[in-house]
Amino acid sequence: MADAKVIPFGEEPRSRRRAKRSAGAARNAALTPVPPPRHEESEATAPEGAPEERGASWEQRLAGGLNFLRRRLTGEYEVDDFGYDEELTDQVMMSALRPLYEKYFRVEVKGVENIPDKGGALIVANHSGTLPLDGLMLQVAVHDQHPAGRHLRLLAADLVFMLPVVNELARKAGHTLACTEDAEQLLERGEVVGVMPEGFKGVGKPFSDRYRLQRFGRGGFVSTALKAGVPIVPCSIVGAEEIYPMIGNAKTLARLLGFPYFPITPTFPWLGPLGAVPLPTKWTIQFGEPIPTDGYPAEAADDPMLMFNLTDQVRETIQHTLYKLLVQRRSVFF
Repeated sequence: MADAKVIPFGEEPRSRRRAKRSAGAARNAALTPVPPPRHEESEATAPEGAPEERGASWEQRLAGGLNFLRRRLTGEYEVDDFGYDEELTDQVMMSALRPLYEKYFRVEVKGVENIPDKGGALIVANHSGTLPLDGLMLQVAVHDQHPAGRHLRLLAADLVFMLPVVNELARKAGHTLACTEDAEQLLERGEVVGVMPEGFKGVGKPFSDRYRLQRFGRGGFVSTALKAGVPIVPCSIVGAEEIYPMIGNAKTLARLLGFPYFPITPTFPWLGPLGAVPLPTKWTIQFGEPIPTDGYPAEAADDPMLMFNLTDQVRETIQHTLYKLLVQRRSVFF
């Protein structure tokens, strides 16, 4: 796959060329006492959202789309050593997820300013929903809502990279295997990394245990943050628990398919593919105040007591925020 620098989208828009011509006409008119006709008024004074501007905007988008397709066909785009394709993620994947984020789940984001504008950071979030849509919505939230437009690099379970098609899409979107080596490398590069320590225990828990955090593993994410000296940002997600209410688990079928669980919901598998449509719940994603780790000595990452305390602090922060958000919300769907 050839690597090359990204080529800017489009050519000079028509509105800019019209502005230049209008400016020239204005200068010529200044040399004669006859006032310039009203229809030659500068483009800069045109009202916002004028038809000409909208036409130029669509022209730019069309030119950009054609340039994007050309680069895809010729291989003139960049992919990092993890397989992350930033251009494809920004223009295709985020665009595909945005209607689900904005219109279907109507995600409300709070505290996004707690994610640093630059440098590495580790976002630790709760995990739920039977299918891991919460990770994708979290990725859109960071990308669209953060003032610096940061990209979230999610750490995913090995099952994700064993599934055909899903494996390729996950790599292109910037996801990587949830292992210490990959996480440390991304954090050292100054990336924002996301981890959901509950894993399958969280995403596949029964509906009766909703919003009750499962065990956070052995605190490996804390050790990774300590070694990289990056802040830990607790993140609480409300709304994902109800998209697929898991009322049962066909364990035998799950073992046959090689899955950690096989969900049974009020609609799946009874309604077939229609039962896989998530319920349109109202989501809230809140980022808590960052927990700094750069003040600890180098050997702190090997201190099991410190890791336990920090892990417990992050977990309690997320759990307390979940309860607070649940009390504040008016309804599951509104």
